[in-house]
Amino acid sequence: MHTQNSMSGFHSLTIAPTLLARINGLGYTVPTPIQSLSIPPLIEGKDLLGIAQTGTGKTLAFALPVIQRIARVKCRALVLVPTRELALQVNETFETLGKGFGLKTTVLIGGANMSRQVNELKRSPHVIIGTPGRIIDHLTRKSLMLSDTKILVLDEADLMLDMGFADQIKRILESVPRERQTMLFSATMPSAIHKIATAHMSSPTHVEAARSGTLAERIEQVILYVSATTKTDELIALLQKHSGTAIVFVRTKHAAKKLAYQLNRAGFRSAEIHSNRSLAQRRAALDGFKSGKSQVLVATDIAARGIDVSGIGMVVNYDAPENPEDYVHRIGRTGRAGKAGRAITFATPNQRQLVKRIERLTGISIPALGDRQQVVDKKAAHPKHHRNKKHTHPKHVSKKYTR
Repeated sequence: MHTQNSMSGFHSLTIAPTLLARINGLGYTVPTPIQSLSIPPLIEGKDLLGIAQTGTGKTLAFALPVIQRIARVKCRALVLVPTRELALQVNETFETLGKGFGLKTTVLIGGANMSRQVNELKRSPHVIIGTPGRIIDHLTRKSLMLSDTKILVLDEADLMLDMGFADQIKRILESVPRERQTMLFSATMPSAIHKIATAHMSSPTHVEAARSGTLAERIEQVILYVSATTKTDELIALLQKHSGTAIVFVRTKHAAKKLAYQLNRAGFRSAEIHSNRSLAQRRAALDGFKSGKSQVLVATDIAARGIDVSGIGMVVNYDAPENPEDYVHRIGRTGRAGKAGRAITFATPNQRQLVKRIERLTGISIPALGDRQQVVDKKAAHPKHHRNKKHTHPKHVSKKYTR
């Protein structure tokens, strides 16, 4: 396993001079740890398994070697991502880096016009970026052939598995040539990913720029214990004190719609992004948030991975994430590229075990406000008001938080 080392600049990473001039022109001068660790072995053509905290430049870490290899051996690359938004963002990176090199890319995602995608595939793009479901659609229609795919990238592979794409990924892996270069990147690396590496990668180089579950150093984290009935009021109070942009994460698409409506009524310019929104609506919401038209973006976990919006000052977990790994990716939307950020997680008193699981994954103790013990002490001071009521003891945690 390779661990973090120091590099003086991109010139030491064996990048071709023309591509090096391009990234210098774009203002990239010092590679991030994951870029320093990943680019040299990838340029050598090795398979790679990479772990890095979110917001540290994983896309550039694989895009540069992919473009360089395509220029040398005239092959095709397939990049699999879990969400439509991430696909568009990755494509933007490839287009920016490949400008002037004749690089052709296409994006294959659900919610977009199928016939237009078929026409774009007829142009023989060098790089195809897509979500598993839509890639399978094209394979089934035979509008996409992967026999000339020599490079395969799985970005945020753990989320793709969590979203139920395991069967589709398996079919895609079986559709690409066995003789290929495979790259796999994520901020977390559960056992399912290691199984993919063992079965479908050839002696992969394992690079780790940060321990799985590690968060950016400058994110201030707080747990706020609240009751279900006061959550919205608590959120409004937080937003009133916060002058910048914020992402608010909820568990369901229905909750996102309802909360966005409530925040707009309270005077906050808010947009919603979730699976019930069309691709055009999701892009409009994200573009409005990036441009400052919206101050608050209310989102389900569809936006937790890969949405790279600079300057997000605060992330609020209105609904605490069920999986600790989702916590890492949610709050990784703030504190990016070395900037300071703030992450506040609302939790009900019976979610203390979930909080402990998050702390175990991240390796830190998160300060708590509105601690349950304060509630318990208040009840103890007035026992007669609760004599005939049944209470949930702290050790009785809902099964969905301990699975």
